[in-house]
Amino acid sequence: MELRRSLSASAEAEKPMRRYGAVEETAWPAERLGRNQLDIISMAETTMMPEEIELEMAKIQRLREVLVRRESELRFMMDDIQLCKDIMNLKKELQSLVAIPEKEKTKMEKQREDELIQKIHKLVQKRDFLVDDAEVERLRLPESCS
Repeated sequence: MELRRSLSASAEAEKPMRRYGAVEETAWPAERLGRNQLDIISMAETTMMPEEIELEMAKIQRLREVLVRRESELRFMMDDIQLCKDIMNLKKELQSLVAIPEKEKTKMEKQREDELIQKIHKLVQKRDFLVDDAEVERLRLPESCS
């Protein structure tokens, strides 16, 4: 009995699996259909010609490229905005320290002033690199995406 089960199981395993919508499993009666109808590939809700599918895929690819480019631009813009906010906050703090007459500044205030200047300088350099990167990215992507 078990031998029969294993033989029938192996025979079923050798049969090709039928899948819904599998073109190779669909029998097209060529006598009833014209040539144009044979070229049609039917999906669940739409019937399209192969050429139409290729055009649709090309449109989607172009849209994807535009969206990837826009996402990149928006990321650069967000980073730029954050850097500008950080620079402005540091500048405000520096202005309050610079407003103190030099004779009245403590050693800690002088050190903090130097630290702020260095931090602002680093952030400005970082922003310059960001702007350069954004320009390189803009030139790298094909103009057809814009």
